[in-house]
Amino acid sequence: MIIFGIKSYTRLLATLSLVCPSCHQRAAHRLFEVVRKFTLFFIPLIPVGTSRRMDCINCGYASKVSKDQAEQLITSAPRPTAG
Repeated sequence: MIIFGIKSYTRLLATLSLVCPSCHQRAAHRLFEVVRKFTLFFIPLIPVGTSRRMDCINCGYASKVSKDQAEQLITSAPRPTAG
């Protein structure tokens, strides 16, 4: 008996302070990357697909983000300074 399937792995890429398009409040938004992998006997082997999404912490609004948009958001985010 061969056991196979697909499992999703979620990774937090960044937390950004943006104005939400839904609630129109400046709030923290979490940028996630979701990677789906083919598994064989519960061992992840091959990545099947990757997507990115951004969630508003204030109202819970979620939207899909392209790879280019995610990279632009991460690079334009202010970096914390040692103080």
